[in-house]
Formats: sequence, C-alpha cells, structure tokens
Amino acid sequence: MRSFNFKYVFILLGVIILAFVIINCSDDEVKPKAKDPNTAQIVSIDRFSDAAATLMKRSEDPLLPAANESINFDLGNFITQGFGPDGQVVVYYNFDVQRLTPAPIYVLFKEGSEEPVEGQLNIINVIPGDDAYTDFWVLTKVTVPQNYIANTVTSYNDIITAGYSKEVTTTLVNCPVVPQASIANMRLGTESKTLDRGWYKDQIVYYFTFMEKALEANAGGLMPISPIYVTFNINPDDLNSDSGPPSGAVTEPGSIQTHNVIATIPSDEDYSPLWSVSVYDNADFDNVMNLSTAQAANILAQGVMYVNCPVVYVE
Repeated sequence: MRSFNFKYVFILLGVIILAFVIINCSDDEVKPKAKDPNTAQIVSIDRFSDAAATLMKRSEDPLLPAANESINFDLGNFITQGFGPDGQVVVYYNFDVQRLTPAPIYVLFKEGSEEPVEGQLNIINVIPGDDAYTDFWVLTKVTVPQNYIANTVTSYNDIITAGYSKEVTTTLVNCPVVPQASIANMRLGTESKTLDRGWYKDQIVYYFTFMEKALEANAGGLMPISPIYVTFNINPDDLNSDSGPPSGAVTEPGSIQTHNVIATIPSDEDYSPLWSVSVYDNADFDNVMNLSTAQAANILAQGVMYVNCPVVYVE
C-alpha cells in the first residue's frame, strides 16, 4: 500500500494561501479609497501673480497680499460703491478681469439621483495662474455608481480613469478661488458667506460662492455680460502707465461713493456679474448719476475688458 505524502499537501496548501494573499493585496491596491478633506493637503493660491492678475498685480502694487496669504475683500479696492441704472446706490466686489469661457466644475451624482453625492466635494482642474482659469464655472454632472463612496474621486484624472460619464449643463456659478481664511462678508442673497471647499488634483481648494442671480451660459456656451461705465482719477493714456485703473476710481470728496454705473441689477433679467467695462471722461464725473447720464458722457473707451464684480448691495 502506497503511503500518503503529506509534503505535497503542505506545498499545495502554501500555494493556495499565497495566491489568496496576492489576490487580496491586489484588490487593496486597485480598489479606490475615500480621502479625508480634513487631512488632505491644501493648494497654495495666488490671485495677484503676473500670471493670474490683470488689474491687481503684486509686481505693480507690493501692498497686495502675498501668495497664499488670506485676503480681506471687504477692504480697500476690493470693494466699490457705485450707482445702479436708476441712480440707486450699489456695492460690488472686485475680482479682476475674467475670461468669457467658463471652466468646468465637476459635480458627482449617483445613477438615477437628482441630488449631488452627499459629502462629496466638487472638483476643479484649474486654479488662478493657469491659462484656462476663471472665477466662472459651468456645472458638469458626473454620474457615478450607486455604491460610490464620497470623496473616492478627488481629481479630474480620477474621473477620466474611472470612465465616468460627464454631462455639461448650461448652469453657471460664480466661485472665485482664494487662499484659505479669506473674507468676503457681503451677499445680496441668502447664500453662505463662508468659504466652500473643493478638490483640485487630490488637494483642497477654497472658494467663495455668489448667487445673487441664477446664471445660464449663452448659446455659444459663454458667460453673459452686462455694461458698466467707470471713470478714473487720471484718464487712460497710453503714454502714462499711472493713468486709468492704477490711478483709482474717482470718488466724491470725503466719500467712498464713485460714479461708476452698472447697467443692470440682479433683479433684472439680463443682469450678469461679468461686466463689459467702458471708460468715460472724468470731466463728466459730476454729471454722471445713473445709466442714462453715463451713456451720455464722453466715452473714451468701450468694452475694454471683462471684470467679475458681483453685486452685494442694492439700495
């Protein structure tokens, strides 16, 4: 009678155990894991570098906050008091020149759901200083499986790698990306004044949200615009680098009241926080008090730039 060789049994058992361990380790490596926003690295943001700014460059104004230093938008030239179309007092923030083409902000939805994934932070793929960056974002819906766990996906590359479907909507949001702990305490609507968090390439970004008016992309997928008429202490002059915006807006004596005039307010159907800037002669400052008088002034330059100035107060 042939004796049973236990040696081969142990060898076979060892092979099975080793295969089980390898398979489990492989599954652990492949299976995505949710990331904790509270422990993730925070992106460094600089809105005043030469690459990011047009009107507010630190290289031209060294008093501007340093890179990644929190910004108080409730102070100085970051906020302006002007006039509305009917001469009412308005207040708006100044977030510098922006592009007409919005950038995508990726919002995740589970299959069959009309609500974003609970606890999932939105995802962007550009920040100030990048060529395609803008404060204005077009909501892009990303469909994920029913068993998706919030914050498993934390970058655009994750979305592409997972093969999730994307749907570009026409909904626009005004969400300027800023350094952590930045402040902008005024809102016209009931939206939160605190900073929101999102993901950028597996890191955390902070941004404000302004919702004084629901915004929709136009037929070309671009931002809607509205006119604004402004004047400066020194009229624009190609031979004088201190003229125009660097000289500051003209104000009434002893007051912060400018005679900058916006053509629409948030209750108007054609309102937009992205303004097409026209400059009028400062000799007409005293005569400009509303839209009709602004349009009647001597216009020195029309449609020279597009600036993000969300209205946060209307008299």
